[in-house]
Amino acid sequence: MSHIPRLLKLVNTAARYGLDQVSPQIRPRGISGALFRLWCLPWALSPARRQPPEVRLRLALQELGPIYIKFGQLLSTRRDFLPPALADELQSLQDKVPGFSTPSIQSIVEASLGQPWQEVFATLETEALASASVAQVHCATLHSGEEVVIKVIRPGIEKTIVEDIQVLKWIASLIERFVPLGRRLRPREVVDDYEKIILDELNLLAEGANASQLRRNFEHSPKLYVPRVYWEYTRANMLVMERIYGIPVADIATLNARGINLKRLAETGVEIFFTQVFNHSFFHADMHPGNIFVAPDKAENPQYIAIDCAIIGSLSRDDQQYLARNLLAIFKRDYRKVAELHVECGWVPRDTRVHEFESAMRAVCEPIFEKPLKDISFGYLLVQLFRTAGRFNMEVQPSLVLLQKTLLNVEGLGRQLYPELDLWTTALPFLEDWNRRRMQPKTLFNALKDNVPDWIEQLPYLPQLMIDTLTQAQQLSTINENLQRRLEAEQARERASRQRRRIAGFGLLLLSAAALIPPFNALLAGLPLWAAGSAVAAVYLLCFNR
Repeated sequence: MSHIPRLLKLVNTAARYGLDQVSPQIRPRGISGALFRLWCLPWALSPARRQPPEVRLRLALQELGPIYIKFGQLLSTRRDFLPPALADELQSLQDKVPGFSTPSIQSIVEASLGQPWQEVFATLETEALASASVAQVHCATLHSGEEVVIKVIRPGIEKTIVEDIQVLKWIASLIERFVPLGRRLRPREVVDDYEKIILDELNLLAEGANASQLRRNFEHSPKLYVPRVYWEYTRANMLVMERIYGIPVADIATLNARGINLKRLAETGVEIFFTQVFNHSFFHADMHPGNIFVAPDKAENPQYIAIDCAIIGSLSRDDQQYLARNLLAIFKRDYRKVAELHVECGWVPRDTRVHEFESAMRAVCEPIFEKPLKDISFGYLLVQLFRTAGRFNMEVQPSLVLLQKTLLNVEGLGRQLYPELDLWTTALPFLEDWNRRRMQPKTLFNALKDNVPDWIEQLPYLPQLMIDTLTQAQQLSTINENLQRRLEAEQARERASRQRRRIAGFGLLLLSAAALIPPFNALLAGLPLWAAGSAVAAVYLLCFNR
C-alpha cells in the first residue's frame, strides 16, 4: 500500500493540469473517463488550466519528477509525430528543468571532497549551467587553469524515483493480471530493467566509468568526442568532467549559420549508433538533443560531442547477430527469413506456422515500402511489426527495449537535422559490411585466438573431465536402467491387478448366478452370517485390491 500516496499525487496532478483535455487521443472514455472527470471537478477553476495544452503537459511532467521528465524527453525527439508547439515545449525538458539552490553547490562540493572547495577549484559558479531530471551542472576552473563542469545529483531525488518505480510495478502487475496480452508483454520485467537503469543513473561513479569507456571506444575518432573525466575529484554524487564548447544539436539555426553540413551530420549520427551497437556492443542510450552537441569548427565533416553517459546499453553476441540479421532481412524484404529468425530466436513459439507469420509480415511491410525510403519511419515500421508479431504470441524482449527506444531517438534526431534522411540507405551498407566481416577468416581466426588461452588452461584437466563425463554417463545409464526396471515392475503389477479384478468379477458373477439356482440357493441360505460376510469381503478385496 506504500505506493497509494504517490498514485494519488499522479492523479491529482493530472486533474489539476487538465491533462485529459490536452489531446483527444489521450482522453479517458467510458466509466474510467466519467470517474476522472468527476475527480477533476475541484480543479475546474485552477489557474494551471489557463495555460495552453502543451505548456500544461510540460509543467505536469516537470512536477511529477525524473521518470516523467524522461518520458517527455523521449517524446521531444520525435518532432515528426508531434505538433510543433508541443515538440518545442517538451524540448525544454532536456536541459532547462528548474534547478535547485538548496543546499548550495559549494556545500555539496565540500561535503563530497571533505575539504574547502577553494583548495581544489579556483572558481565555482553558483548559477547552474544546465539542469535536467536527475542532476544539474555548474561551471568551475581548476587551479591549473583547466575549465571543468561539476555535475551533482538533485537532493532527495532517489526517494521520488523509488516511489514512482513502485507505482509502475503495481500497474505492471495489474496489466499482467487483467489485460489479455499483459503476460506476453512482460511489463514487470521491463519495469525491473528500467529500475536498474535509472538507479544506476544516480551513481555518478558509474556514469564516469561509462564516459571513460565510450571515450576509449572513439579515441581519435573524427565522428564522436567524449569529454575527459577527472577521477581524482569525482565521487558517487559528484562528477567532474572537461568542459566542452559545442552547438546544441537541436539549434538548427546556429548550425546553418556555421555552415555545418546537416545531411552529413544526420548520416554520421546513424553511423555512430550502429558502430556502438554492432562493433562495440556499448551504446549511449540517452541520446536526446540535450546530451548531444556539435563541434563548431568542423563544418564539412561534422563531429558530435556526447555528454551524460549515465544510461548505457549493451547487447550479447546472440542479440547482436539476431538484430543484424533481422534488419538485413527487413531491408531486403525477405519476410520468410524474418519469420524464421523470430522462431529460431524464441521470440515466437516454436510451433508457429512460418508461412502464416511470413504472410502477416508481408501484409504489413509491403504497403510501407511502396513509399519513397526517405518517407518511411523506421520507428513506425517497428511498431507495426511488433503489433503484427503480437498476434503470434511474440513476447517482449526486455534486453532490447532500451535499444528500440534509442533507435527511435536516433531516427527522430536525424529527421530533425535533415528531414530527407534515408535511414535505410545509411544503415544498410553498415549492416552488410558487418555481416561480411563477421564471416571473414580474419574475424574467425581472431575469435579462435581469443579462446585458445582458455582451452590451453583447461587442457591439463581434460582427462579428468573426460573421466567425469564417462562416469556421469554410466551413472545416468544405471539410473535409466533402474527407472526402466521400476516401470516394468509397475506395469507387471498393474497387469496382475487387472487379471485379479477380472477373476473376481467372474467369481462374483458365478456367485450371483448360483444364488438363483434352487439347490445352491438352499445351501447358501443355510450358511452362517459370518461365512456370508467373509465371502462378500473376499469378493470386495479381489475386486478393489491393486
